Amino acid sequence: MALKDLSHTVTRPGMRPGDPDVEIPVATDLVTVPGVPLREEDLNYYGREEPLDALSIFESSAFEWLRPLRRSKSEDSIRQTIYFEKIMTPLAKWIKDSGELPPTAEPSGEDVGDLIKAKARELGNVEVGFTAVDRRYIYQSKMADYDAELPHAICIAMDQDYEMTWQTPGLASEWTHDDVYERQGALAQELVAYLNSLGYRGQVSQPSVAYGPAMPLFVQAGLGQVGANGILMSPHLGPWIRLQTIFTDAKLTYDEPVDYGIHAFCQICQVCTNRCPGRALSREKVWFRGAHKNKVAFRRCQPMVARYSSCGVCQRVCPIGAYGMKPVMDHYMETGEVLGKGTHDLEGYYLPGKGYYGPGELPTFDKDTFNMPKGRTEDWLLIEFRDRLLETKDDESIDRDEMWEEFREKVEESFNRSFVSEMAMDTGGELGGV
Repeated sequence: MALKDLSHTVTRPGMRPGDPDVEIPVATDLVTVPGVPLREEDLNYYGREEPLDALSIFESSAFEWLRPLRRSKSEDSIRQTIYFEKIMTPLAKWIKDSGELPPTAEPSGEDVGDLIKAKARELGNVEVGFTAVDRRYIYQSKMADYDAELPHAICIAMDQDYEMTWQTPGLASEWTHDDVYERQGALAQELVAYLNSLGYRGQVSQPSVAYGPAMPLFVQAGLGQVGANGILMSPHLGPWIRLQTIFTDAKLTYDEPVDYGIHAFCQICQVCTNRCPGRALSREKVWFRGAHKNKVAFRRCQPMVARYSSCGVCQRVCPIGAYGMKPVMDHYMETGEVLGKGTHDLEGYYLPGKGYYGPGELPTFDKDTFNMPKGRTEDWLLIEFRDRLLETKDDESIDRDEMWEEFREKVEESFNRSFVSEMAMDTGGELGGV
């Protein structure tokens, strides 16, 4: 007899076409709300007064600081980065222009949602759902580029190699991340061509070119809930999944948000919070920009991402990622316990250059590890320039004109550089403001 009472069961299609449906039980004590608790008045306020933008825009100085750290770990890491940028640059250019591709047929006027879902899954996407584009989640810097005549969002997600992901943190996991981004870019071309053949247009967001965060749309489309690590917990793969959105004018029926029990379960589990090497995850939820969520501390997280092969410890130790949502929820129903919690199988990990850390063990770092600049690059450059002027004001050997020229060149370089995603993937400015 199960220890926990059943509230409801969520039924999702199997991972691949032809696979049986998966039934995920949600215990009564895990029930909160479908999707995420929201305060519409707060969402409206921030959307109006403090429009959303990418971290790589308003924290660009930190990403500039982090870039050489990401690229200096090893020769293999440098080669991997160069290869990724070589592959993604033409894909990013295509993605940027995808919304301008015209339909190649006349639309039938019928709902084509089932056709789109079937095609997306045929192409290799594990999850597919539909929702409305919410302009409050379009980045301010991308608002002029988003085509408002494409009001619907097709949310599609692809899995990454399990064995390589399990080696997180490490170069193998970075390779599988990048492999998925490459495949997503290529398959998006096929899906947009399919939309065009149905008489509709599609504007791609991710990989590389992001018009806004994908997770709020995926939650609204019923494809998961956000976990304590700030990552979408998808029904099949938990956080081990890569998201992509296509805006379209195709006629389709929206899906609805779902309560998978994640909000309450993550508060009970806390494994990612306990195991984060940078201590970047909050134990308690807070209200932030209208959503009730666990916040991730950017300045505690990103130094780990830069130094340790994109880190990913919070994904590595997530039981839903390791074992799947259904086995984890089945186990909780039967025992009231978190599957794998406290075991080396789930919680143990290696940090390159630091060693192995088992349950209850965490690495230590000096304070300089987290000493990142703040704000936009141009603002930080001005602060640095001011400090240098003050430090050398009595030094007559300093060439002030040379200092000004160096400052101007750095500012111009910061304007030309093109950050294109929340994860600071960039193409060296070649995309002209993508």
